Amino acid sequence: MDQLVLRDGRKLDYRVSGPDDGEVLMFFHGTPGAGTERRWLEEPAHERGMRVVTWSRPGYGDSSRQPGRQVANLVDDAAEVMRALGVEACFVGGASGGGPHALACAARLPGVRAALAICCVAPHDADGLDFLAGMGQDNIDEFGAAVAGEATLRPFLEQFAEGMSQATVEGLMASMDSLLPAVDRAVMTDEIGDSLVRSTHEALRTGVDGWLDDDLAFVAPWGFDFDEIDVPVSLWQGSEDLMVPFAHGQWLATRLPTASIHLEDGEGHLSISVGAIGAMYDDILAIAR
Repeated sequence: MDQLVLRDGRKLDYRVSGPDDGEVLMFFHGTPGAGTERRWLEEPAHERGMRVVTWSRPGYGDSSRQPGRQVANLVDDAAEVMRALGVEACFVGGASGGGPHALACAARLPGVRAALAICCVAPHDADGLDFLAGMGQDNIDEFGAAVAGEATLRPFLEQFAEGMSQATVEGLMASMDSLLPAVDRAVMTDEIGDSLVRSTHEALRTGVDGWLDDDLAFVAPWGFDFDEIDVPVSLWQGSEDLMVPFAHGQWLATRLPTASIHLEDGEGHLSISVGAIGAMYDDILAIAR
């Protein structure tokens, strides 16, 4: 990965792939995660003429930590990445923990043509949503620790990171046992499993700061309002998801009334992207302003 020095002195690990003259798709990784190569996700974008830009959020890998960051703080980093690339317009996308950051850019980042939100977690204080209902026990425990604060969350994450930071595909699956329905286990093979392992290893290589700050940001105010989003959004959610339950996608669909909504029966947290990533890119290209 390359490294960008931001105006405030922080460093950001980032990657660019695809045609040099392609329209930019900034894609935000999940939690925990890093901006490592994901050919299964990037190559369908390249085939559609898009240049994929991804980076490790603050605290992951060698990206400098930004303590106390809100979800909306990523918008400033995205603007600096756009300036560094010399582009004025882009698409944004994010899966899982990357989804809120894509929506923040849809709300606040000038030049966004359309946004893609895949299995996007909803705000912790969402009216009318039981945030934890339908989650696997590991996520229930993790978010409970996040609500309790950093002093509780850090040792909780460090306990899991010790094994995950060097885990094989099989070990990673074992560590996420309560979060993987059968449909997701079926895709945790070959390239998909390997890419998730590489991302996890890089995310936790220097510690749990990025993971911790993501979780704390998710259970705090996000720093933007949904009514600020005035660009087209493509929203995707699977009914079998145990990491981000189906109800989160249903709730977001009510807050994004003009979005292109895809609530998919029988799909999980991973399988929905593996099976439909090309269709997702086609959708944002079709709805772009």
